[in-house]
Amino acid sequence: MEKWWPLFLSLLAPACRGYGQALAAAGSPPLAAACGSKAYQDTLVARYLDRGAHRVSYLSPQWGQYCDSLIAACPNIAYAYQQKAMPLIKCGDYAQAFPLVDKAVALDANRWMAYRGFLKCIFTKDYTGALADFQRVAKLKPNGREMDHTYPFFEGICELELGHYQRAETALAQDMALQRGPDGQGPVHFNTLFYAGVAAARLKQSTQAQFYLQQCLKAYPQHPEANYYLALTYQAQGQSALARQHLEAAQRALIGGYRLNEDNIFYANYPEQITEFEVTQALKEING
Repeated sequence: MEKWWPLFLSLLAPACRGYGQALAAAGSPPLAAACGSKAYQDTLVARYLDRGAHRVSYLSPQWGQYCDSLIAACPNIAYAYQQKAMPLIKCGDYAQAFPLVDKAVALDANRWMAYRGFLKCIFTKDYTGALADFQRVAKLKPNGREMDHTYPFFEGICELELGHYQRAETALAQDMALQRGPDGQGPVHFNTLFYAGVAAARLKQSTQAQFYLQQCLKAYPQHPEANYYLALTYQAQGQSALARQHLEAAQRALIGGYRLNEDNIFYANYPEQITEFEVTQALKEING
């Protein structure tokens, strides 16, 4: 074995060179050119992700290894970087994740810029950075969506958390208009109504805040945050019985496992999300 292996390699090298020359003579593209082909990229994604990483847990080291293999085979597939970043994001390792997400955006801003804005808004609470991403991607994809929400939805959350309440109100109104559609009859997501209610409350518009929060609860009665913030508006008006009623509803909902009901709620706290502690403290204030 040891004696014939060098001989085998010496024969193999010219054969490979000859094969490469034959491909070139036949007009086959070099690797860099092939990597620019969508069809070629799709075959690599199918090999390394569909039949590789996606068949193991994202917590497995194999996930990252499959992504690395895909990147090595074709370094300009944006999806490869996003997929490598995804487990890091879910585990809270943003320092390692975001350079990968940034690379995905650099390769395909049309697809991944809104995703990065979503991560900044919900995961890292970089509201200024998120706003910049959503405003930029809106020029590329007007009326686009990310994670089942319009861009103005996330813009409204960012403005709310930055203390720009009127801007938040405007963005969330735009979100509602997009959801309702041209005929104005489409349903509005309960979390849009929730954040619109919080924005109105911050603007001291109690009647409008109560309207939005009540509409949210009409769609999702166990919404803990909507019950909690509605209770606060009633408490501010001196309506202790109604405030207590909604605080107790919020408490029951949280104990029962109800949350804002967003897909990524298990990996990050959403802005204005509450815990049982806030509800208990508010009940103590009412009960004296």
